[in-house]
Amino acid sequence: MFPGLADVSISQDIPVEGEITVPVGSHSPDEDYSTLDEPVRDTIMRDLKAVGKKFVHVMYPRKSSALLRDWDLWGPLVLCVSLALMLQGGSADSKDDGGPQFAEVFVIIWFGAVVITLNSKLLGGTISFFQSLCVLGYCVLPLTVAMLVCRLVLLAGAGTISFIIRLIVVVAMFGWSTLASTAFLADSQPPNRKALVVYPIFLFYFVISWMILTFTPQ
Repeated sequence: MFPGLADVSISQDIPVEGEITVPVGSHSPDEDYSTLDEPVRDTIMRDLKAVGKKFVHVMYPRKSSALLRDWDLWGPLVLCVSLALMLQGGSADSKDDGGPQFAEVFVIIWFGAVVITLNSKLLGGTISFFQSLCVLGYCVLPLTVAMLVCRLVLLAGAGTISFIIRLIVVVAMFGWSTLASTAFLADSQPPNRKALVVYPIFLFYFVISWMILTFTPQ
């Protein structure tokens, strides 16, 4: 069929160029690594470092996707419990306590965060439900610090100077929480609806700030 091919031969002296190997994808040890196999101590330390990094992002707010990319609810839970404990006015059966009870603060914070998240989603937000909860919860950190400072100030007595100091601290931390949350959430909203998203956030942190400012120990 092909008479010319019979005279064709390949010389043994002609080198064959190229590498005759079957390409195999690089296999890293990390591919076989699973968090189920690591010690509990390593898991806890990794989670604590992640929570600490998010606290730093809140205290130095800037436009970043760190809270949105690696979201978690451990930090918000710790902040919510800490704030509720510090706002605890007295024993559960006390009628003359000077502040809201633990359950009231806990429900107000989480219910408010859920309402804001639903409002953001209905307005066309591009972040998930739990990402929004994560941001709103972590941005309670400045107000938690304000509550701690107010408790220390109240140890010295409740007077005009004490109230002025607490007012300055609460107002500053209220602004910090609002700015931090909007810095993380603003880019996830349509440009013409950002005001409709920021206003509920403003009210959310204002209510928490009001609880902190008006708190008086038993």
